[in-house]
Amino acid sequence: MIDLKNVGQKQTDLLRDAYLNKKVAHSYLFVDPMQKKGLNTAYWLACLFNCLGENKPDGTCNNCQRILDGNHPDVFLVKLEGKQTLSIDQIRPLKEELAKSPVEGKRRFFIIENAEKLTLAASNALLNLLEEPVAPVVTILITNNENQILPTVKSRTQILNFSDEKIDSKRAQLLEYGLTDEEIEDLGDTAKLEEESKYLFQELLEQNDLALVRVSKISSLATKPASQKFIFYQLKTLAMKSLAAGEKLRKSAFLLELLMTCDKMRASNVSFHNTLDYLVLSFER
Repeated sequence: MIDLKNVGQKQTDLLRDAYLNKKVAHSYLFVDPMQKKGLNTAYWLACLFNCLGENKPDGTCNNCQRILDGNHPDVFLVKLEGKQTLSIDQIRPLKEELAKSPVEGKRRFFIIENAEKLTLAASNALLNLLEEPVAPVVTILITNNENQILPTVKSRTQILNFSDEKIDSKRAQLLEYGLTDEEIEDLGDTAKLEEESKYLFQELLEQNDLALVRVSKISSLATKPASQKFIFYQLKTLAMKSLAAGEKLRKSAFLLELLMTCDKMRASNVSFHNTLDYLVLSFER
C-alpha cells in the first residue's frame, strides 16, 4: 500500500524544487535498499503534478486518490507480479503509451518497480524509450541494487540514492541477493535453514559423501522459492567468509565459482534439487 507520509525527505525536497522550477528530469533511478520509500516517493511525485488541493500533494483529493488506487490514466506501474524477472513483454506496451499525450495532467508517469529484475531484452527496449521520449513523460526506475542496472540505462537517468536510510543489514543483503520484501517476510524463522546450509557447506569442503543426502533433506525442507533462494544466499555467504578468513582458499574459491553458476541455473528455471545436485557433484570432481 502506498504511503505518501513514508517518503524520502531529502529526495522529495529535491523533487519539489525541480517541480517548482520546471526542471523535473524525464527519467530517474531511485536506489533504495528497501524499495518502499522509493516507490512511495515515485507516487508522491505523480501526485504532486496532479493534486487538486492547496498543499500539494495532499493525498486526499480525487486525483491523488485515483493515482494511489491505480486508476489514473497518466500513471502506470510495472512490477514483477509473481515472476522472477521483468520481461520485454511488460516493457513493449510502454512504447505505445509513450507516444500518447497526457490524458488529464501535464505529464505521464511510468514507474518500474524492482528494476534490477529487468531482463537484458527488456533493458534494451527500455533504453530506446529513455532515448526518444515523444510525449511529456517521467520514467522512474526503482531498485535495491544499482549495479544490476544496465550501465547504458543508468547513464540516461538522474540517480536519487535512498541508501542513507538505516535498515537491517541482513535484510539489505537479502534484498541485494535478489529476494523481495514479500519473500523475506515469507521466510519466517530461518534457524533451521541456516543450520542445514552450514552442514552442507562443511560436508562440501570435506568432500563428505553425506552431502548428497543433505541435498535431499534440504530439498524437502526448502519447498518455497524464498527458502530456496535463502539456502544459496547462505552458502555464498559462508564461502565468502571462508575466503576472507583465509581458510581453505582454493576450495572456497571454487565453491563460490560454482555458486555463481548455480545462480544462472536458477535464473534459467533449473529445479532447486537439480541445482544442488549439480553443486555437490561438480565440487566432488
